[in-house]
Amino acid sequence: MLPDHSAAEASLGHLDEVQARIAQDEQDLQDEIYALQEELRLQQDPNKMQIIQEMISDLLGQMSLIREKATESEAIVRNITKDIQVLDLAKKNLILSMTTLKRLQMLVNALSQLEDYVKHKKYIDITQSLAVVKQISASFKPYMSVPRIAQLGKRIQEIQGEIRTLIEADFDSYYLQGPTAPKPTTITAASAAADVIGADVRVALTSRYTALLLAEYRRIFRLTDEAGQLDNISRRFAWFRRVLSTHEGGLGRAFLPDWQVGWWLVSGFVEATRGDMAALLSRAGKDLTVTVLLDSLQQTKDFELSMAKKFATPFHDILVATSPTPSRPIQSISSAFDPHMGVYVEAQDKTISDMLAPHRGSKSRASLDTSYSNTIADDNDEAQAAVLPLSTELFYFYGQTLEGCAKLSTGKPLFDLVEVFKKWLKVYAEEILVSSMKRPSFLSRKSMETKFEMSEVKNACLIINTADYCQMTAQELEEKVRGRVAGEFKEKVTLQAECDLFISVASAAISVLLRELEAACEPALTTLTRSSWTTHDQVSGQSAFVDDLVRALEHVADLVIARFTNALVRSRPLKENGAEQLLIDLSVLKTCLLKLPGEAIVTSGYTRSITKSTQRLEALLKDPAEGFILNYTLLIGDASFSNFQKILDLKGTPRANQNDLLDLFVTNTSTKPELEQTSFLSSLGG
Repeated sequence: MLPDHSAAEASLGHLDEVQARIAQDEQDLQDEIYALQEELRLQQDPNKMQIIQEMISDLLGQMSLIREKATESEAIVRNITKDIQVLDLAKKNLILSMTTLKRLQMLVNALSQLEDYVKHKKYIDITQSLAVVKQISASFKPYMSVPRIAQLGKRIQEIQGEIRTLIEADFDSYYLQGPTAPKPTTITAASAAADVIGADVRVALTSRYTALLLAEYRRIFRLTDEAGQLDNISRRFAWFRRVLSTHEGGLGRAFLPDWQVGWWLVSGFVEATRGDMAALLSRAGKDLTVTVLLDSLQQTKDFELSMAKKFATPFHDILVATSPTPSRPIQSISSAFDPHMGVYVEAQDKTISDMLAPHRGSKSRASLDTSYSNTIADDNDEAQAAVLPLSTELFYFYGQTLEGCAKLSTGKPLFDLVEVFKKWLKVYAEEILVSSMKRPSFLSRKSMETKFEMSEVKNACLIINTADYCQMTAQELEEKVRGRVAGEFKEKVTLQAECDLFISVASAAISVLLRELEAACEPALTTLTRSSWTTHDQVSGQSAFVDDLVRALEHVADLVIARFTNALVRSRPLKENGAEQLLIDLSVLKTCLLKLPGEAIVTSGYTRSITKSTQRLEALLKDPAEGFILNYTLLIGDASFSNFQKILDLKGTPRANQNDLLDLFVTNTSTKPELEQTSFLSSLGG
């Protein structure tokens, strides 16, 4: 309020007036307070409060009176509607009684009609009438305690029993095909009536039919007879195919299609044959040969596949549909062979053992030298990503054996086979690859021998390539097995330990390379220590031993770049981001290689060699496919169609876009006859 009286400096001259106004305002506020206090005192008068309380009591009394009136009104309404509710209930019960009586009359009439049809064995009419009787009788289940209803229910069960007896008698007569055998149309009609009675009747009839047709099978193929032996399993399948064909062209035509009687015949034959096979295989014991085992199993698999194809239904589904307990279906015939597949696994184990035997232990070194001489034609050829032929032969055999076993069984036999694979991968790594790096005693380097062994370097590189190939292929093999093996074994399949072992082999081979590098540097360093530096009378450029050191380092650099290039090509396609990342990595590698000799002994020739080798890689990674064609003949220097396609694949160029670029490449190179047909790309993996 004060600012209202002193909003400007001019107000200071009227200070007394301002003080007077403030005092007046204060008095006005005090008067207002007194007035409000007086009003509050009047409102809190005890007499007025008593009046208010009396008014509240009156209101409560009126509310109680209204509640009593409402209760009385509700009682009056209830009395008025009571008779109406009784009438409604009586009407409802009367309607229900009339409906029940009508249904009861319908049931009695239908049952009487059904009895008449049964006397005259009219299966078509029986089927319709029985279906009506069962449908109507279902509504009387709540009234089975009523004697009349219970009597009707009992009669319905009795007449169903009579119908079943008639059906079974006709089916038996039909099976035997006697003079009084019913016609196929009668059996078809009887089948429909059997379905109305219940599924158990169908099962009983088909089981009896199956047992009748397979009775001769039990007699012909007894385990004690020649026909029942394991090597005659084909005769069993041929016999069943004839029986199945006879069924389909004869008695089987009378059955309803949805009875799938053919499935039941297959199921019965499978159950009987599987038991025989299990007994025969167990009896054979150690005399069981791989040839007989695989031949019998293959014929069994072919039979099961032919049945699945014939009925256009998976074989397992046929067995489930015809099993007494679907949760525990009948097992296939081929499953009887699984416990005896150890014979097959042992045979593969021996085959692999024989394959590796000529290369194991002391023979591994000679094997390595022979393999390398067959793989690398000349010392002056460019390095290539060669591997020991034995490794490719081993994994090829693994792949073929895996496919063959998976066709026969994807359960425990396949898992056991993988365990054999793992065993021999370990042997191959430890007794062949690792052993091949151990120099024979008569070739061991003496303590004073410092000669550089190029053959050791080549062998070590071959082992590194082979170990790398084995490690990657073992991973692929693991994924392949997991895709084929049964679910219960999927998580148990792992070749990680074997992959780690091959990585260790590669590390050991790298150690050999380092050892040979050390040996290569030793002559130059020996020259350095034996030189008489105190009598050195003049300085004339670098010493001769430096050239030897640089040559050793050039070998190392060439080896590293060649390995890097091969690894890069195997990683295709690279795409843009991948190429940029590899450019950074190559730059770091190039810097390290340039610094490798040290500033004291680095030469311009060494630098040029490193720069030239890495420039070609940088060009591969930098230029897009469309622009690279212009610089290809300058950077790569060949006219090889296949080499140029390698570049397109490396850059991830879609096949659809490659044709135009390849045509342009052919056009450009055809005008340059001076170009070679090979380059460093020719030695890289295709």
